[in-house]
Amino acid sequence: MAPDRILRHLSFTVALASALVLSGCAGPSVDSAAGSVQRGEASYYASRYVGRQTASGERLSAQQLTAAHRSLPFGTRVRVINLDNDRQVTVRINDRGPFTAGRIIDLSPLAARRLHMLQSGTAPVRLEVLAR
Repeated sequence: MAPDRILRHLSFTVALASALVLSGCAGPSVDSAAGSVQRGEASYYASRYVGRQTASGERLSAQQLTAAHRSLPFGTRVRVINLDNDRQVTVRINDRGPFTAGRIIDLSPLAARRLHMLQSGTAPVRLEVLAR
């Protein structure tokens, strides 16, 4: 490959990598340290997903307090507080998602039931990272 072509290819690669990093394409950055807080919209898994494999390799259970988050490490425990009614539940992150704009966490059906959000399907929440 000619030196000028290598230089153009390298320049393009560096520019593309820089643009991706600056645009935040990796998803929202959330501090995983205990005490970190995030606010946003929660949703929960539809029943058709129960029994399917999560990104961590576990099967989604309707009877466990688990959740999906885009960036928190698997095993992280998070307190989820429903801002509409102040109900709270502690969940363990075992999946990736949600992949719907504006949502920050997908909850297992049991977690959603404890937050009294089954009827509405979504709720404004506060997430508090507890520990791994």
